[in-house]
Amino acid sequence: MKTAPQQAKQKEQEYEDHLHPREARWFAVYTRYKREKVVAERLREKGVECYLPLQRLTRRYTRKVKKVELPLISCYTFAKITRKEYVPVLETPDVVQFVRFRRNLIAIPEAEINIMRRVVGEGIELLAEPSQFHRGDEVEIIAGQLTGLKGILLEQRSDKNFVIELDNLGYSLHMQVDPALLRRIRPASARAAAGRQGVGEFGKYL
Repeated sequence: MKTAPQQAKQKEQEYEDHLHPREARWFAVYTRYKREKVVAERLREKGVECYLPLQRLTRRYTRKVKKVELPLISCYTFAKITRKEYVPVLETPDVVQFVRFRRNLIAIPEAEINIMRRVVGEGIELLAEPSQFHRGDEVEIIAGQLTGLKGILLEQRSDKNFVIELDNLGYSLHMQVDPALLRRIRPASARAAAGRQGVGEFGKYL
């Protein structure tokens, strides 16, 4: 029978740590509020490759219109590091911690970083007639820079009706996508039936 310290040590060893001594991998870094840009610049000064997804928005005020760049995910930036760069990143001013998922230090796949690059770079504005899509349909974008991205069509909420799941990041990106740019892959009824048969949701939409 294992002692309490042995059990604690075994439990600690069960946590995942994707840091690699030679291969640089992407990790999410949690920053202080409104310090994402500052942290990204400081990391670059240290020679650390980082990515801060920014969305360009237009703010209309009473007497002026102002274009601003805001982080796609508040208090998040992303660093591509090896194990030896872990501590230098943590020691960077305004860095709070690395983002962990159930205490696991999980690397973000390059494909999910590329999805964010494509999402923030997309600027399509089209008009189209409502189509035959239904809430819960699995759909794919078939035009524009986001071609090939798959997700689930949601019930209309404000101006956002499409979701792209970034499983390893732990976030969902909600965006407005014109129905003319969508192709239905699987209807909601088929997805529900598959779920009842024990078939899980798609693990990743790429």
